[in-house]
Amino acid sequence: MTTANPVRSWLPAYLVLSLIWGNSFVFIMVGLESLTPAGVVFSRLFLGMVTMLIVSVVMRSPLPGRQYWKPLFIAAFPMSAGGWILFAFSEQYISSALAGIINGATPLATLAAILVAFPEEKPTRQRVIGLGLGFIGVLVVVGVWQGLGAATWIGIAACVLAVTGYGVSYPYVRRHLATGRPDALPPLTLATGVMIMGTIQSVPFVLIWGYAHDPITVPVAWAMISLGILGSGIAYILNFRVISRSDATTASTVTFVITIVAVISGAVFLGEDITWNQPVGALVVITGASIAQGLLRLPRFARSR
Repeated sequence: MTTANPVRSWLPAYLVLSLIWGNSFVFIMVGLESLTPAGVVFSRLFLGMVTMLIVSVVMRSPLPGRQYWKPLFIAAFPMSAGGWILFAFSEQYISSALAGIINGATPLATLAAILVAFPEEKPTRQRVIGLGLGFIGVLVVVGVWQGLGAATWIGIAACVLAVTGYGVSYPYVRRHLATGRPDALPPLTLATGVMIMGTIQSVPFVLIWGYAHDPITVPVAWAMISLGILGSGIAYILNFRVISRSDATTASTVTFVITIVAVISGAVFLGEDITWNQPVGALVVITGASIAQGLLRLPRFARSR
């Protein structure tokens, strides 16, 4: 039986991760001005891999042992190459803010994966209520009562498929790579392994789709550098630190906060509209995420065993 780490051991990494990944949807949209979806994904993975290898050398962190490469390859596809190609593809049809909002459903996909395939990490009733409330907040943010145009359904379907993969990857990583075993990989080694495997997996996409459709501009280059070094490099160290020090359900709720950051960034940097329901929904999302993480306790559950 394991004892949960205190919130302060993972919360700083959680918040910084939210800020970095919340802006990644804007970087993707800028990248698509010159690059194909495959080009965006290969760029962020390759730069993330280089970043991780440099950090590993500086920190004298070893690469994963041979026995880890198979589970790393399995985890990398839904967590990086596969999921990211779907999100890059989706932003050809929908706004960066909407992509970020749909990404907020990741904790629900994680919860479903835990219930179906990983019963040893059952979520508490408080987490179920928190995740449910968070999802309601996402629905308010997107304004589901307004309806969606037919042209957006392809992009939405791609995002939903990506989120489903994310949901499976969190408990898989925790079970096979992060914690619960005496030889668990440290966050830096784990992040480096995922970046290496993801980069390899992204090469066929580039061969099929191509890398760029227009000359690469300075803003596109900076967007890819930011997306690769921060969003695919440093952020992954933070991500696995949160997974290792909390649990799969808590780690996945970072996407609730990412939703808020994505909406604000889309409005500020891309001129995407913010309507009244988005800040209201954001408040519901924050409340739900806080309940799911145990930062806010429901009195009835606090008294129960």
